[in-house]
Amino acid sequence: MSYQSKPSADPCVTTFDEFVRLADYSLMDTLNADPDATVDGDDHHARQVFSGHFVPVTPTPLAEPEYVTHSSTLFKELGLSDDLAFNEQFSRVFSGDISAAREPMRPVGWATGYALSIYGTEYIQNCPFGTGNGYGDGRAISVFEGIINGQRWEMQLKGGGPTPYCRGAEGRAVLRSSVREFLAQEYMQALGVPTSRSLTLYVSKSETVKRPWYSQDSYSIEPDILVDNPVAISTRVAPSFVRVGQLELFARRVSSNAHPRALEELSMIVSHLIEREYKSNINQNLGFAAQLVELAKQFRQRLTSLVANWLRVGYCQGNFNSDNCAAGGFTLDYGPFGFCENFDPWFQPWTGGGKHFSFFNQPMAAKANYYMFWKAVRPLLAEDAKALEQFDQVGRDFDLAMEEQMQKMWAAKLGLAEYHPTLFEKLMQLMTDSEVDYTIFFRELSQIPDDVEPLKKSFYVKTSQQLDEQWQSWLQSWRDLVINHGNLAEISKNMKQTNPKYTWREWLIVRAYQQAMQGEYTLVKELQEVLSHPYDEQSQEIEDKYYRLKPKAFFDAGGVSHYSCSS
Repeated sequence: MSYQSKPSADPCVTTFDEFVRLADYSLMDTLNADPDATVDGDDHHARQVFSGHFVPVTPTPLAEPEYVTHSSTLFKELGLSDDLAFNEQFSRVFSGDISAAREPMRPVGWATGYALSIYGTEYIQNCPFGTGNGYGDGRAISVFEGIINGQRWEMQLKGGGPTPYCRGAEGRAVLRSSVREFLAQEYMQALGVPTSRSLTLYVSKSETVKRPWYSQDSYSIEPDILVDNPVAISTRVAPSFVRVGQLELFARRVSSNAHPRALEELSMIVSHLIEREYKSNINQNLGFAAQLVELAKQFRQRLTSLVANWLRVGYCQGNFNSDNCAAGGFTLDYGPFGFCENFDPWFQPWTGGGKHFSFFNQPMAAKANYYMFWKAVRPLLAEDAKALEQFDQVGRDFDLAMEEQMQKMWAAKLGLAEYHPTLFEKLMQLMTDSEVDYTIFFRELSQIPDDVEPLKKSFYVKTSQQLDEQWQSWLQSWRDLVINHGNLAEISKNMKQTNPKYTWREWLIVRAYQQAMQGEYTLVKELQEVLSHPYDEQSQEIEDKYYRLKPKAFFDAGGVSHYSCSS
C-alpha cells in the first residue's frame, strides 16, 4: 500500500494573461446569489443572509504585501510556471487586490453561508443574530474558479477580509496560523492524505492585528497575553469548498419553510456537489434519486478512508464539526489541528475541543458529520420510497464501513495481511505504558526488528525489565505473523511507505513562524522541503534535526503542546 503523491505536469502557463483565460465560474454561473447582495461586492459588514448559495464580495487587499512562499508542487501539478508567484498582477490578486483581475476573471469573489452542528446537534448560538443566518465564510473569499489540466479547481483567500459572515471581526488571518495551514496542507498532500492544497502565502509589511496568545515559556492552558501579529493571506485550493454544514443550511431552510425556493436551492447545491466532486464516480445518466444513493456511498467511502488516514499519520483535526467537514471527503480547515507525538489515544491539541474530538474519537466525529449529511440530503428523496430505503441503508452501514477502513489501516501499519485484534490491543497498551513517539515507533518497527532495543529510540520513558519482556513477547508474536505473510524486505519497504519517517513537530513549526514574523522565511522553506518527502530517508543533518523525540521543555507548553484556535 503506497501513499505517494501523483506525478506532476510540465509548466505551460507562464503569464498572467494565460492564467486568467483558464477562469470558468460554475458556482456563480449555476447557483443563486443572495438577492440582498450588492452587485459590486462591497458587502463587508456582518448581516443576515436569508437565501441564495453565495454572496458576491470583494477581498480586502493586504497593505504592502510581501511574498513568503508558494507551492512549487501544486504549481507544477497545475502546469503553472513558478515565476507566476512573483508576477505583479498574480501577486496582487492573491494578496487580496482583485482589481488586478481581467476578463474572463470576475472583479468580485464570493463567500458562502453554512450551518453548524457539533456531534449531530444543531447550533445557532454562535451566530450574532441568534438565527443561524449570519454564519459562514467570515474571512475566506474565493476569487478564482477554472479548469486546469481537465480538473476544476477553486482558489480561496484565507484572511481575505470581512464578509457578511464575519460576525463583527476584521476578516484577517495572522502569519502564524497562515504558515501552519500552508505547511500542513503541503505535508498532508505529500503523505497521500486527501486535503485542500496550498498555492501561495503573502504577508503584509505594515498591517497587524491583535490576537490572544501565549507568553514565552507559558504553561497556561489558555492564552495569557495579547500579541500584535502581521496579517497574511494564504490561498488554499480544492475542487470545491462545499461543506456538510453548507448542505445542512439549505436543509434547515427547507424544514423551517424559510422561503418558497428552499427545496429547489437544496437540490441545486447537492447537484452542484455531485458535479464538482463526484462527476467521475457517479453515472450522470442515472436518475437524480439513484445519483443521491450513489453519492451517499461515495461520500461514506471517502470519509471513512480519510479518517483512517488521519489516524495512520497521527493527525488530529481538533474541531471536526460539520462546517469543517468537506463534502468532497478531504481534509479542510487547518485551525486547531495537531499531530500526535508522544502517543495518547485522547490527544487533543485544541483547548476548546474536548475529548469528543480527540485523536482516537475522530471516527465517532466523522459518523456524526455523516449523519448530518444524510439528514440534509434525505428530503430530496421524500417522493421515492425505494431510493430512500437504499439511501438509509447506506447510512446504517456507516459503522461497518468505518471499522473495515480502520482495520485495513492498522494491518498496513503493522505489515500484516489482516487485522489481529488481540495483537493490536496489546500493542496499544505497550505503546501507552512506554509513552512511545507515534511516528518514530512505527518507522522503527518498519525495520522489522527481532529485539526491542531499536524501538527504544521512540520511548519517552525508561523501561523496566518486566516491560522489556512484554515487548519481546509481543514482538515475537508479531514477527511470526509477518514472516508467514511473505518476503521481509518487501514487507519492510511497504511499511515504510505507510509509516512516514518525518512528522509535523509543533516545536519546530513554532520556530519557523517566529522567524517569519521577523521577516525571515528560511526555516519555513526548509520545513516545506523536509515535509514534502516524509517517507524518504533524507540527509544525516535533516535526520538529526527532525527525527527525534520532543524535548521535555515543550511538554505542556502553551502554543506547542496545546493552543487556542486564535488565528
